[in-house]
Amino acid sequence: MSQDKTQLDDAGAVDPNLPPDPSRRFWVASACAVGGVAGVATAVPFVTSFAPSERAKAAGAPVEVDLTSLAPGEMRTVAWRGKPVWVMHRTPEQIKDLPKNDPLLADPHSDRPGFTPPFAKNEYRSRKPEYLVVVAICTHLGCVPTPHFEVGAQPGLPSSWEGGFLCPCHGSTYDLSGRVFKNVPAPDNLEVPPYAFSADGTKLTIGVDEIKKA
Repeated sequence: MSQDKTQLDDAGAVDPNLPPDPSRRFWVASACAVGGVAGVATAVPFVTSFAPSERAKAAGAPVEVDLTSLAPGEMRTVAWRGKPVWVMHRTPEQIKDLPKNDPLLADPHSDRPGFTPPFAKNEYRSRKPEYLVVVAICTHLGCVPTPHFEVGAQPGLPSSWEGGFLCPCHGSTYDLSGRVFKNVPAPDNLEVPPYAFSADGTKLTIGVDEIKKA
């Protein structure tokens, strides 16, 4: 096999005074490039593994809600464990009118087990009176109710309506605390998920309780 005259001296040894073999430079550069790509390919999954996957969210990873942009009277829907969850910032007037519904409700004090954690067994069904946090699934057959915040008689609603939610499937109604009215198909109040507020009150995390456990 012939030797590259530009790389070897007469004795067959590498001559440091001669320029390097271009083909050798090509393979060295190629090896470095491949190694670099492999390093990046390894690093990217490692970094992204810190972010919760969609599967983890569906399995119950906590969901954070920024409350600073949620004005009084507004409601936001977020997904947690594959369910829609309502986060509503109730107005002082809406809070004041909640007791008016008590005689019309099937479970005004949330005494029935299963849908209301201890921290929400109050008139507001909440950790804070101004915020309602409930799973937006009717306790009858699983339909999603629609908000009806306007006060007064409306189609399918009583004349004494103080605002709340109407299930379009079978007509079950809930007040602005997610409490179910009497004589409707739904048997229970809307479910209250575990959640906690940040120390400064600007964020809400759904899927944790007051001691930060899922």
